[in-house]
This record gives sequence, C-alpha cells and structure tokens, in this order.
Amino acid sequence: MTTALQRKLDAHVDALRACARCVNMHKPVVSGGAVVSKVMLVGQAPGTREPVAGKPFAWTAGKTMFGWFEKFCGVDEAQFRARIYMAAVCRCFPGKNATGGDRVPNEVEVQNCSGWLDAELTILKPELVIPVGKLAIRQFMQFEKLDEIIGKKFVAEFRGKKFDLIPLPHPSGASPWHRIEPGKSLLALAMKRICGHPAMRGVKLR
Repeated sequence: MTTALQRKLDAHVDALRACARCVNMHKPVVSGGAVVSKVMLVGQAPGTREPVAGKPFAWTAGKTMFGWFEKFCGVDEAQFRARIYMAAVCRCFPGKNATGGDRVPNEVEVQNCSGWLDAELTILKPELVIPVGKLAIRQFMQFEKLDEIIGKKFVAEFRGKKFDLIPLPHPSGASPWHRIEPGKSLLALAMKRICGHPAMRGVKLR
C-alpha cells in the first residue's frame, strides 16, 4: 500500500526531474527511485555518465563507493539503491572545465539546488546522513581537512530535526586520499560507524 509519505516523495521526485532552475545545467539526475529511507546519502554533482544512465554514481566513482558498502556492510549496489535515498548538492552535470575535468558547481547553482535537498530532509527526516566529498560535507559542517572529520560521527540539525552525520571522502579515482594512510584507516573507521548505525538495520546486512 502506498503511504502518504511515499506519495509526497514521489511528487517531489517528479518535480525534481522537471527542474530547469539553472540555464547552463543539464538534465537533472536523481535517485533511481523515490525510496523512503531513514538513511540519506548526499553526493556532490553528477559527472558525464550519470545523465546518460539516469542515476547517480553510475560510473567509476560509484563502483568504488558501492565497493566500500559491500566490503564493510555486506550491502551490494542493487540493495543500496533499493534501500537508501541518494541525494546531491547539485542534481545536474555542471559541465567541463576549459582546462579539463568536471566543473565544480558555482555558488548560485548550489543555492538554486539547495531547496531540493532541504525538501528531502524535511520529507524523510533521516536518522543518518552520509555526505560524500568536500562539497557535500560543507553543506552540513565546516572543516579544514578530511583527516579531522572522516571516521567520526557528528550530530547535525535541520529545522529542529537532529540526525547523525558520518562523512565519507569522495571515491574519485583522481584522489589518492582514501587509498593511502591515514585516509585508508579513517575510511575503514567511517564505514564501520555507518554499518553499525541503528538506521542501517532496515538495509540488508551480513
């Protein structure tokens, strides 16, 4: 039976797919389905592959990230997509830099897109939020270096609703941070905190 919460989230996702707030952005990429979940993952922005696939984390970075969840939590990609709502700071591919690489969304684009994330936090009232990468983490807290925050659990608040925040580094192949120390050990500690969080009980674990 479809609940009122599910209908509300479905309507939100339909509106998000039709978003045209940023004239220089591309077609929005949203979660593969409107998944009611107490766990929300927040990425940064899609790359070139995600708009084609129509889902977030659809290429190399996604394979790395889903590999973390399978290794530490026993949750494969299909289970993750079916049980955890995937959001992002910006939902459209920002385009390429003139010098190469993906362009980082500018402040106006981040602000234009912020209402979608605000609405999702309001609708879902998650117990655990997992921001992935510096841009996503900075929507919830300020920090200088990843070493200061990865591997730790924080309490954040949005519109009077508190939730746990466990940040992850971006799984980009261009960044060696999560593959060398201390990043490698801090990533493992963060994943263990995520896997052991009570909100993850609704996700199939080993």
